[in-house]
Amino acid sequence: MTITDIAERIGVTPKTIIRWEQAKKVNRAKRDWRGWRIYDKGDLKKLRNFKETIIYYEEDGDGKKG
Repeated sequence: MTITDIAERIGVTPKTIIRWEQAKKVNRAKRDWRGWRIYDKGDLKKLRNFKETIIYYEEDGDGKKG
């Protein structure tokens, strides 16, 4: 899958994923022979989980339940 495919599936922009990589919040994507980012189902799951963690923290304000 491409960065665009992944971004659409998790509901962010490709630029957001690139920013997460640059900030070292997520692992850098593998690259194909052209240098394009490529992702597999495991990467999709990790990025989706990371996004959900961010959303949870933002909604609660302090990261704690209740």
